[in-house]
Amino acid sequence: MKKNEYGVSSGIRRLLIKCLLMTKMTILLVLIFSTQTFAHSYGQGINLNLERVQIKRVLKSIEDQGNFRFVYKDQLLKGNQLVSIEVRNASLDEVLGKIFRNTNLTYRRLSSQLVVIVGDKVTESQLAAAAIRITGRVINDKGEPLTGVSVVEKGTNNGTTTASDGTFSIEVSSPASVLTFSYVGFKNREIAVNSPSALANVVLTPDVSSLNDIVVIGYGTAKKSDLTGAVAVVKADKLMDMPVPNITQALQGKVAGVDVSVNSNAPGAGAKVRVRGLGSINSSLDPLYVVDGVAGVDGNSINPNDIASIEVLKDASSTAIYGARGANGVIMITTKRGRSGTATVTYEGNVNVAQLYRHLPALNSDEFVQVYNTAFANGQKFDPNGAVWAPPKALNHINYPLLFDANDKPIYNTNWEKEVYKPALSHSHQLNFQEGNDKTVYSVSLGYLNQDGIMTTSNFNRYSARFTLDTDIKTWLKLGGSISVIKSQQRMVSDGNGGLNVPRMVTEEVPLLPIKYPDGTWAGNSDIDGLEGGANPVHIAENRYTLNNNFQTLGNTYLLFKLAKGLEFKSDFGYNLNDQKNNFYSAGDLHNLSQDQGGVANINAYKNSYWQSENYLTWNKQFMNGHKMTALLGASWQEYNQERVRSETQNFIDDIFQWYYQQAGSVRSANESQNYQWAMNSYFARVTYNISDKYLFTATGRYDGSSKFGANNKYAFFPSVGAAWRVSKEDFMRDNDNISELKIRASYGASGNQEIGQYQSIAQIQPSSTVLGGASTSTLIPSYLGNPDLKWEVSQQFDAGIELGLFDNRIMLNADFYNRVTKDLLLQAPIPWSAGFDKNYVYINVGSVRNRGFEINLTTTNIQARNFTWTTNFIFSTNNNKILKLKDGNADIFPGPNFLGQTNILRVGEPIGAFWGRTRLGTYSEHEADLAATQGLKPGDRKYLLNPDGSENYSIIGRAYPKWTGTFSSTMNYKNWDFSFDIRFVQGVNTAATFKHSTEDRQTIANSLKTVLDAWTPDNQNTMISQVRNYKFAQDSKFDTWWVEDGSFIRGQNFILGYSIPSAALDRMKINKLRFYVSVQNLFIITKYTGYDPEVDTYNTSYGNNGSFSQNLDFFSYPRPRVWNLGVTLSF
Repeated sequence: MKKNEYGVSSGIRRLLIKCLLMTKMTILLVLIFSTQTFAHSYGQGINLNLERVQIKRVLKSIEDQGNFRFVYKDQLLKGNQLVSIEVRNASLDEVLGKIFRNTNLTYRRLSSQLVVIVGDKVTESQLAAAAIRITGRVINDKGEPLTGVSVVEKGTNNGTTTASDGTFSIEVSSPASVLTFSYVGFKNREIAVNSPSALANVVLTPDVSSLNDIVVIGYGTAKKSDLTGAVAVVKADKLMDMPVPNITQALQGKVAGVDVSVNSNAPGAGAKVRVRGLGSINSSLDPLYVVDGVAGVDGNSINPNDIASIEVLKDASSTAIYGARGANGVIMITTKRGRSGTATVTYEGNVNVAQLYRHLPALNSDEFVQVYNTAFANGQKFDPNGAVWAPPKALNHINYPLLFDANDKPIYNTNWEKEVYKPALSHSHQLNFQEGNDKTVYSVSLGYLNQDGIMTTSNFNRYSARFTLDTDIKTWLKLGGSISVIKSQQRMVSDGNGGLNVPRMVTEEVPLLPIKYPDGTWAGNSDIDGLEGGANPVHIAENRYTLNNNFQTLGNTYLLFKLAKGLEFKSDFGYNLNDQKNNFYSAGDLHNLSQDQGGVANINAYKNSYWQSENYLTWNKQFMNGHKMTALLGASWQEYNQERVRSETQNFIDDIFQWYYQQAGSVRSANESQNYQWAMNSYFARVTYNISDKYLFTATGRYDGSSKFGANNKYAFFPSVGAAWRVSKEDFMRDNDNISELKIRASYGASGNQEIGQYQSIAQIQPSSTVLGGASTSTLIPSYLGNPDLKWEVSQQFDAGIELGLFDNRIMLNADFYNRVTKDLLLQAPIPWSAGFDKNYVYINVGSVRNRGFEINLTTTNIQARNFTWTTNFIFSTNNNKILKLKDGNADIFPGPNFLGQTNILRVGEPIGAFWGRTRLGTYSEHEADLAATQGLKPGDRKYLLNPDGSENYSIIGRAYPKWTGTFSSTMNYKNWDFSFDIRFVQGVNTAATFKHSTEDRQTIANSLKTVLDAWTPDNQNTMISQVRNYKFAQDSKFDTWWVEDGSFIRGQNFILGYSIPSAALDRMKINKLRFYVSVQNLFIITKYTGYDPEVDTYNTSYGNNGSFSQNLDFFSYPRPRVWNLGVTLSF
């Protein structure tokens, strides 16, 4: 069968196209059929044929025909005689006249569709006079107005909702009526209408349990109390309580079982998110982000201020609906939309200052000269020939008159850390408009962020605009959608890890040098003979950079058909268009970076497009016996395309041209282009069954086909089942005053991971060139063998959880145990070079890994008084990762990244992320000279643990991922003041300070940390740092236990103090809300780690890659700053 360029057979391709055409044709036919059917129905009068039924049943039948809604007190229709009626194409007045003929009931039409039923036959004027108009206002415990609160006259269907300023107006039937106020996330409240003072400002208090919250799940919503799976919810107010540029950073410490590592602190950088451990070795570990139903979106590109809520789907019962893309968890992002009522305008703004708050002290000028001279003096000891060594040029005024005075004292003492890491000012602004009526709602948002980094010249700015619309075209048809446009630019100056980049040169640049000499020329290490000639870090930051430009258009549009009572069909088309252009330049005067090339400029441009078509039926059925069922059946098509071009030029006559005018460079070093595609075809179904709100059942299945896998395994089925028992709803719990909620749930299922990279299943060839007949000739060489049996990595997960509420839910406990086994891990199987392929391996499915752990979320309302509330929240999670199987024979695998040898190991029985190296015992003393000699070493050299036979001992010396994490949060509200804080705990983890290689073991070619002042001397032989010597005789560095430090920490994550202007003052200013706040992030950190921050990854700066083995490897990181913030929220 013929295949296209990305491995999908032409037959399957044609099938996909046909399915898409059929889907669109189905939508069109449904639309035409529904239009005709409903137009016919609504164009006629009322048709009834009922025999001896209650009046309530007749009214319900009229409502079902679509044009009318009745409001009445339930007791009015109790005890009425049975009626019979048969009419065709009748008017409403005719029907009501017949059924009310022999009763004391009458009615009044408040609008063309709303009808009020009352109990006494009086005149219309009397009816109007009998109605009592009640007005009031609803606020939260901070005095802020609540929009959209439901206000209902108790015992009736008569109700309204609050406007944007929290006000309401309602007509009630009696001065003895009681109003019920309800709002998602708050406790219900009842107030008699004869208490006008209480209605003037109705205060609703938060309901920490939020059991009635509607949460977003795959292809629908559900009440939180009805879920059988592990779903965590983070609302906007908790998500954006500190200034961060993206969603991943905002999620840190918010959800149990979700480990978020902010590894890079460059402006605009995303964080690494892992849900319930590591389930892969060679495939992506990132969760699937779904934004308003559009799957696969880069969550970091979204303006976090546009988000209303985030739901994290963690177990198989909730993720299996996404099948092949759900193995790493699913993060559902719901953005803010319009709402009915008068227009609301909201402004959110903040300005903040970031500053360096931890330091890595390097040698000052006097200390450097002392260590430098001592190192050369010690050279004789370590020279096998015992020769005397001296610097190439002595550090004095004669040799370096620009650096030393006439007394041979250093002229400069530059603190490079201070010169590079400076206080940075950032600001963010968000404007949001929301308006609507009972048929159409819309929203518009505009955002701007300008974030300066503490590393000089680093910056990130973003412009965003978003529009949403939802409208009821007909009572049976709803149309809606959204579109967002995001433009961002990041100035990256901290890349180039491993080379002489900015973070590295902050420590390695010698303090003897100025930034610039008096004549304006840049200074650098190469100005001193014998030093490893790196340019100074300020010079690099200003003349070596990448501008990452991104333009994204993200949106979706949907049609929702109400086909019959409880039956809906939704067709949703989503798209994500992303253009990225990365412009790089490194100047021609940067020694050991781009000087030899005469300057380097390159442009990397990507054009990415993704579309999806989701079409599904939803049927909601409520049975007479208290049973409820929801069934879902759908199909999905997805396709992704990427085009990439890259060009590079070197040797510029002047730095002015850079990437703006590449043809100014005389050397064309690269000219590349490539593209790739993948596609998916899926069918999915879900059934939920609810028995009396006590017994809950969920079954899900998804059948996925992907072009990424081998011809023999393109399709797979991913099922799940879940069940829950709400024990608190049982009769035997009815009189229990202590337990207000108790639910036990369990689930089991499977989900897949298709993020394996492109074309791994098919054979590949690689273009090349060779010389034939004295001329260069293009050739094709076999590159990769391919594996037609390549299949999905599948995660099978069991989850058991309990949800407990005590004392009217003032104490809420959610606890989960999970066991997730991922099978068919992708591993490289070696093939002999004699096979003739460019790559000596092929990917096969052979490995397996297990993640097992506990999660706890405990929320308490400690004090709840009129003017003071105090709540606390504690989340805790622990995960045990264990490799169960590797390749045949379970031989160890060393996956890299290599740094002076192996750093990581994959071994059966051990976790992914295990550090591998030597055990440093200290240094050899003079009494151990003979022992040192057996290793070819001398007193003053580093001493390592040896095997019994004297050979080098290597072992597992640490772990890159924590044993447990937790966050303790607390919020206090006193009148209009609020104070909250988050303290994060990460324990049982190591961080490898690999920067110690450059800063402790390389004297005489660069500067060192002050720790070398504790190096071995005859008077200081009990130390871990070897005796300083000139670099020619430096002892080989080893990845060892001195570098692998305890990376556990306790961090003062966020502290915030706010004040809301009282509502009485706001009323006079015609403002709904005005709040000012100050906050600080990273107020403190308690850790034994000696680097800038124990949460780091300098080898993998892209959160989209696997990065399992680079986590917590620190080779000169971008330091994490402390951030002081001032913000305001204004709504009117």
